[in-house]
Amino acid sequence: MEKKVFVQEVKRIRKKIEQEFPGDPALQEVHIARKIISKEAEIVGMSFGKYIRFLELKREKLEKQSS
Repeated sequence: MEKKVFVQEVKRIRKKIEQEFPGDPALQEVHIARKIISKEAEIVGMSFGKYIRFLELKREKLEKQSS
């Protein structure tokens, strides 16, 4: 489940978001991150919410292994 968004797709997302929210880099970053995560969820066939929960469980598992 390591399918990721391609660099060209990230550049396209970034350009679109920068046009939608000019002059507000913090808001741009939040929206860019959400769009990338949403695209990753779509690639692996999960809803946005399920993918977020999956990432959280994965992070917790890695933290326990490193402890």
